[in-house]
Formats: sequence, C-alpha cells, structure tokens
Amino acid sequence: MKKEIVVKGISLTLFKINNDDFVSISDMIEAKDGNYFISDWLRNINTIEFLGFWERVNNPNFNCGEFDIIKSKAGLNSYRLRIKDWVKKTNTIGILIKLADMVEHTLKLTLH
Repeated sequence: MKKEIVVKGISLTLFKINNDDFVSISDMIEAKDGNYFISDWLRNINTIEFLGFWERVNNPNFNCGEFDIIKSKAGLNSYRLRIKDWVKKTNTIGILIKLADMVEHTLKLTLH
C-alpha cells in the first residue's frame, strides 16, 4: 500500500509492506538536495553510522563485520557504495529496494 504525507511542505511517499512502514529515500534526497544520487548519500559517514546503529538495534542478523569495512571507507572521494551492495553485504532489513516502473529506494521506519 502506498500513500503520501507532507513534512515541512515536502511530499514523501510512504509504503506499508507486511505491516512494516517504509518512506521513500528517493523522495527525501530529492527534496533535500535536488538531483542527488543515492550512492552519494550512502557514502556519507553520517548516513552509514545512522544505518549501522539502526540495524544493530533492530536486526539480529546484521553483518557487523561487513559494516565495519564499509564504515572505514565511507566519506572517501574514491568510494562508491550502491544500495543493493549495502543490502547484500550487511544483510540489512532497514532498506528495501522496491522495483516498479522505476526503482524506488525505501527506508524502514520504526514507529514506537
């Protein structure tokens, strides 16, 4: 199921998949930086640290060893990380790659 919310005047797409809530990363990045690539967002050390923290709290099968390797490279100009590589290497549950007419990247929300 898909719906939209408006946050500070910005439209974000929400998805509900198997009772889990996801928000479109593509929408968030586009709203913040315009034509910005997910891979650029993902190589930012702050992004990697946040995603790693979220996964450690919520995912008992998170690959911490692979995460540490990725984190050590994050922020380097020469380093690029594709979202599908992040998902595959770290066994993440917090990011879902949803294929539709176009590729949408979604970030799982934890609502307590």
